Amino acid sequence: MNWPDDFIDQVVCGNSLDILKTIPDESINCCITSPPYWALRDYKIDGQLGLEPSFKEYLDKLIAIFDEVKRVLRKDGTCWVVLGDTYSGSGNGSNDYRNGTSKNYRKCVTLYQGQKSGKTNLSDKSLLQIPSRFAILMSDKGWILRNEIIWYKPNAMPSSVKDRFTVDFEKIFFFVKNKKYYFEQQFEPYQESINRWGGVYLKANGNSTWDEGTKQNTYRNRSLRPNDKGRNKRCVWQIATKPFEEAHFAVFPPTLVVPMIKAGCPENGIVLDPFIGSGTVAEVALKLNRHFIGIELSPEYCEMAKKRIKEIQPQLVF
Repeated sequence: MNWPDDFIDQVVCGNSLDILKTIPDESINCCITSPPYWALRDYKIDGQLGLEPSFKEYLDKLIAIFDEVKRVLRKDGTCWVVLGDTYSGSGNGSNDYRNGTSKNYRKCVTLYQGQKSGKTNLSDKSLLQIPSRFAILMSDKGWILRNEIIWYKPNAMPSSVKDRFTVDFEKIFFFVKNKKYYFEQQFEPYQESINRWGGVYLKANGNSTWDEGTKQNTYRNRSLRPNDKGRNKRCVWQIATKPFEEAHFAVFPPTLVVPMIKAGCPENGIVLDPFIGSGTVAEVALKLNRHFIGIELSPEYCEMAKKRIKEIQPQLVF
């Protein structure tokens, strides 16, 4: 394959690790992706990630992929990873973070528990903490973890489990390669909140101040709402899930990707998704005047993503 013609604004079908090795060093501005979660779904594709006998083997493969991501990212590049968790045990009451209880989970757990190399010391029903383990391994490999973001899903699918709480969030990790990196600050509307001096509510109207003497909203004649753009965006993002009619697998909503691209990739920069699936990251990148590179193992999903992208930019040639 030839760089950049065979990569930029293209969906490349193949194994992520193999394709990444053909991309030049420090040529990508931003990586945004959601890898297949461990033991939750069988995509019926040889070489797929997520059906390893143990979650340790899964994490090892994932880290090898992100070693290549780190190599292809520019020095000022950013990396955003959406990753869910699952539970140990027989799978009874197990939680598929996107589609409820997973039959694939039961199959995979049975597989790894039957192999000495896959045994763990975790009790049945224990949360495996795969996202946390991943983040620690990434830090050990030299990545700088800037934020752990919570994607709170107000319309999360109900769970039939009765001996724990329903999981209604996933984690997003924001990594960078170096202490200095591209970042455009993102803002959100001010919220009415209790001030730090007592139980008085500050109005989210841009004018609230505080005065100790009169107990009024005045403090040293300084506005407590100084920025017309709003407050610095917080780390809990409330975004409802949104189905994609052509996909029979989970996709994340475009509104989840928007702040990542705006914050982590300059206009006309290149956004990489090594697991592009239905093409959500590519769609948002194009709409925000960025380029994209998508990698996908499944030929079926490659065609699905290409069709979706063609609807946005018909002039693109695949």
